[in-house]
Amino acid sequence: MVKSMTGFGKSFSENEGKKISVEVRSLNSKQLDLGIRMPSVFKEKENDIRTLAQRLLERGKIDVFVLFESNLEQKSISINKELAKNYYKELMSLASELNVADNNYIEIVSKMPEVWKHEKHELNEEDWLTLYNTVEKALIDLNIFRADEGKVLANELSNRINKIALNLSAIQKMDGLRVQHIRDRIKNNINEVIGNDKVDNNRFEQELIYYIEKIDITEEKVRLKTHCDYFIKTMEEDSSGRKLGFITQEIGREINTIGSKANDAEIQKLVVEMKDELEKVKEQLLNVL
Repeated sequence: MVKSMTGFGKSFSENEGKKISVEVRSLNSKQLDLGIRMPSVFKEKENDIRTLAQRLLERGKIDVFVLFESNLEQKSISINKELAKNYYKELMSLASELNVADNNYIEIVSKMPEVWKHEKHELNEEDWLTLYNTVEKALIDLNIFRADEGKVLANELSNRINKIALNLSAIQKMDGLRVQHIRDRIKNNINEVIGNDKVDNNRFEQELIYYIEKIDITEEKVRLKTHCDYFIKTMEEDSSGRKLGFITQEIGREINTIGSKANDAEIQKLVVEMKDELEKVKEQLLNVL
């Protein structure tokens, strides 16, 4: 089935005061372009998250955002007293040597490097598993979004291809008359120029058959109908975007050939309409997975 490459997914989990929220955004791309933003505490699991995303999303420009909060993760803050004392003594000594009036050395010391100690709560394996499951749910949510958008795309693509097929049917009805009109026009032109009594009818028929064979579009009509049917059938396959793109190229070749051979104003109008529909199909296919 057709899936869109654009979409959005999110997931949230909370356990023992720890909250993990994940958002995933996707845009179209020829390859998988994956960006992951997560707190540094999770960085060692980034490769696992990347592998999971590659398995579930296949391709597209994917951005994964992970936010972590913990009520239990109270940063244990303490002062490195020995270091602070050394800073204080050195400042006092410097002030004495420079004969500088007493200042608020405590405030200065509090801003010195490594005076404050921060001890973070360590995450355990259960936290890692919670992260993995939350990201997986967000990716699945994104895939559901992509599938819903894909239904809209599939309907749009089907309508465009069906319009091409309808124009092809109209061309098929007009083709027989086209050949007869060409035959009559050539014959009338020859009669006007050299006269009917001077025409070698056998030679005329041979040349006419040769010319009509050159402008015959029977094979192109058959191939175009086959390609349109194949396009509709291929939309039922998974991850069909690239394949549909190749089929579209073949459809375009047949339409162009019909246009170049037609030698008929009304058929040319239908060819222009088919080209317009095909361009709209190509635009939509840029967003198909």
